[in-house]
Amino acid sequence: MSLETTGKPARIPKLSSSVHDISAEKPPFGSRFLTEGKDVWTQNAWDHVPPPDDQTETITASLARQRLAPVPEDDKKSYNEKPAKYWDNFYKTNADNFFRNRKWLHLEFPELLEAAEPNAGNITICEVGCGAGNAAFPLLMANKNPDLTIRAYDYSNHAVKLVQTNALYTSPPVGKIEAAVWDLSSLDKLPPGVEPGTVDIIILVFVLSALHPDEWGKAIANIHKMLKPGGLVLFRDYGRHDLTQLRFKSGRLLEDNFYIRGDKTRVYFFELDELALIFTGSRASPAHKTSTTTEVVDEDEDGGATSPLPSSQIASPASHTPTEIPNSGSDVPLDFSSSSSSSPQQPSSDVHHNLLHPLSNCPPHPLFKIEQLGIDRRLLINRKRQLKMYRIWMQGKFRKME
Repeated sequence: MSLETTGKPARIPKLSSSVHDISAEKPPFGSRFLTEGKDVWTQNAWDHVPPPDDQTETITASLARQRLAPVPEDDKKSYNEKPAKYWDNFYKTNADNFFRNRKWLHLEFPELLEAAEPNAGNITICEVGCGAGNAAFPLLMANKNPDLTIRAYDYSNHAVKLVQTNALYTSPPVGKIEAAVWDLSSLDKLPPGVEPGTVDIIILVFVLSALHPDEWGKAIANIHKMLKPGGLVLFRDYGRHDLTQLRFKSGRLLEDNFYIRGDKTRVYFFELDELALIFTGSRASPAHKTSTTTEVVDEDEDGGATSPLPSSQIASPASHTPTEIPNSGSDVPLDFSSSSSSSPQQPSSDVHHNLLHPLSNCPPHPLFKIEQLGIDRRLLINRKRQLKMYRIWMQGKFRKME
């Protein structure tokens, strides 16, 4: 319906993935472009929007304010000792009403729909950190493959109960679904029903950020052990200096880029190099990065109802352009001994100190090769309040080495 007949601008739908396939000759971009002369307030979201001019000052001020009043040392231990209990409380309070179903995953990760095709064959997909099943159930509803098994795991007992009491769980239309309690950071303990090297795809969406950095090595070891050779991790999580990070008030900072929310759940905000190091043991080489800003949808994927900052207080990362990293595997090894200021491998304050040496409880790298790794930058618009909200997420695909 047109603007003339309704008085409102037509909504431009999301037509392509936010992060393109690195092997594509002409990568698809988002479909909502903010060009000169267009009114920013005519759409809820825009693609390819540069960060505001005052981004550096905004980020510096926000982080400095947070560091003045971090979480008291006596409280940090309680938050890190039993994080599952806080997620239990979260799901007891919110049930399955907080997060929207993640149907957008099928657009971002077409491998999921390919696995759901009628003749795709015997495939096992594990969603780690399944919550109330907001990724598992949309996939189950779209499934046409009788040989597809979906396994859903979460360390919140209450979240798993929500999955198990869903009508789709008890009577799946096609294929199978199983759910159980399991902690991704468990040491030498795979989830129930999973033998080493038996999983084709692992969905890891807004999960790694909930772990303490000391737990990253155990998590990657478990993921690697579960997957078949050539198995795939589909990853999405929070990006450094996202609106959510800049909005944290006093008493929320556990350590740099790691916070405690009001509901006592934890969240970390990643850089691209950190993810490359976690999965491959290598930084993402600057020589391999290309600028590819990405697009937005009308959905708050972390599910939180937020009060956005005024536009003068919103920023994107100060020192990184949107990037897409070619398949780097482990061809750019981290030089732990380098002290040259010109070396691209020199340790940086942008990278967590745990990643400046091999992660504990993690097998030696290379474990994965990067098939996709990029930043999804989104400008969300509140037309009623005339507010601009800049969001930043990390997205990637990591293939287990054969």
